[in-house]
Order: sequence, then C-alpha cells, then structure tokens
Amino acid sequence: MTHHFTAVIHEEAFSTGEPVFVAQCLELDITSQGETKEEAFANVQEAVELFLEDASDEELNRRLASREMVREFEVAA
Repeated sequence: MTHHFTAVIHEEAFSTGEPVFVAQCLELDITSQGETKEEAFANVQEAVELFLEDASDEELNRRLASREMVREFEVAA
C-alpha cells in the first residue's frame, strides 16, 4: 500500500550556532533532522517507513484522524 504524506522542513541552529534542518511529517507527527535539507527529508521518510512497519492500525488511524491543515494567511503590520 502506498501512503502520501506531507513534510515540512525548516532550518534551526544548535546552541553552538551550527545549522541543522528539521523535517516533520505533518500527518503522523514524526520529526527527524539532518545536516542538509535533503538529509533531513530522507531521515523523516525513513522514520515514517519504520513507524508504518510497527504501528498498529489503531495507532495509525488515531494519528491520521487528527490531520493538520496548512493554510496561508495575511496579517497587516
């Protein structure tokens, strides 16, 4: 079975100032990181695959039932 998920990737910094990229699968609330955007994306993909191998149907359905919504909006400032 093929699943389609959404990953959001953003850059953060360790306390040392060294950059790190954080990737989050919104639908399953699974997060990983990497030294590059590509590595962070690959790591979150792997984390999702590992989760799906062991997750019960109940756990998967629970996480998918609380889906996030991504929307754009404007704020006047």
